[in-house]
Amino acid sequence: MELATTLKSQTVQNAVREVGINPNYWYPVGWASQLKAGDIMPVVIWQQAIAVYRDETGQIHALEDACPHKGIALHKGKVQGCHLTCAYHGWEFNGHGECVSIPYLPEGQKLPRAQARHYPVQEKYNLIWLFPGEPTLAASQELPNVPEFDHPDYLMIPLAAHMQSHFSICNENAMDVFHGFLHQNLQGWFNPVLKSLRETETSVCAEYDVSYKGRMAKFLGLSDKADQVTTRRISINYNYPHYATSLEGVSSVYLMRLPIGLRESRSFAFFFLKVRLPKWLLNRLEPIVQKVLRDFVFMRFLSQDIEMMESEQRSYLANPERRYVEINPAIIALERLIIRQYEQFMQKSSQLRNNQPSLASGTLSSVNVPSQTESTPNNSFVG
Repeated sequence: MELATTLKSQTVQNAVREVGINPNYWYPVGWASQLKAGDIMPVVIWQQAIAVYRDETGQIHALEDACPHKGIALHKGKVQGCHLTCAYHGWEFNGHGECVSIPYLPEGQKLPRAQARHYPVQEKYNLIWLFPGEPTLAASQELPNVPEFDHPDYLMIPLAAHMQSHFSICNENAMDVFHGFLHQNLQGWFNPVLKSLRETETSVCAEYDVSYKGRMAKFLGLSDKADQVTTRRISINYNYPHYATSLEGVSSVYLMRLPIGLRESRSFAFFFLKVRLPKWLLNRLEPIVQKVLRDFVFMRFLSQDIEMMESEQRSYLANPERRYVEINPAIIALERLIIRQYEQFMQKSSQLRNNQPSLASGTLSSVNVPSQTESTPNNSFVG
């Protein structure tokens, strides 16, 4: 559905800062290359503590990070063959979470029915992906498509970040091209214009015209000449719960979100660039160029963003009743989608579990979420 691009005042209800996630999607939890055979990685996906381990055969498994015996964090244990052993009493669990050994029981004695929850897990794009929702739905949900990942014409810069803020704040930052003002000292983009906005049940797509100028912009292929302004069209696609951004085939960004809790989020990103260096030279210098761009360009942009996101979170916590005014309709559409996904999950979960609390519990039970059309110039979230 096409939405109006007119920048008009709209009131944001802060309930979006309290919603949980829809867990029936794949979420990244860490770099696969950093988890060696025998290693255990503790992670959290929306208040669910999970122990991810790689067995001696190289396979990755994910179990609830609590031993069914005493509740001890399983990531404090150790990997033995293909199993995970609790540090406290040595109870041993296979990749499906089943207790397969207790060291102090006599041989042949029947084991107790101790079961740790296990999660669907897979590796792709050097990321470990977990499915924290209903396991039977995992096969029907696809991972984000990243066609540039092995493309020889692109230089890839992987990046991870940790923010003390709700994931909705982080998502709005990625959708809001108007905040280029923040990055002006880094030769960031300027003069943004929202050109189109589309919304579906699971996505929001915004297109902006943005301008670049300067030596760094030219080196990154964003500007044709360092002393002249180049205007390009950027497409930002939020396909719940992750992002894919494209800048006229010059560069692209894939941003995968990991919501940890109401005040904490992580992200994993891939930046793809067509750097203006001869390919033979770029191939030889690729590790150096990657490190320089990551540490001295992208991390500087990201640090400025994180400062703003965490400031926004602190202000909300100090006064949750304060109302805020937004004029970018893309942000309102994004908030509507986040709330809709959460409420749909909660409704289905309630039906399936006879009104029992969901695994992805939050503090919002019901939000009135209006729809936005061309004929609705000033939509608001109404509590």
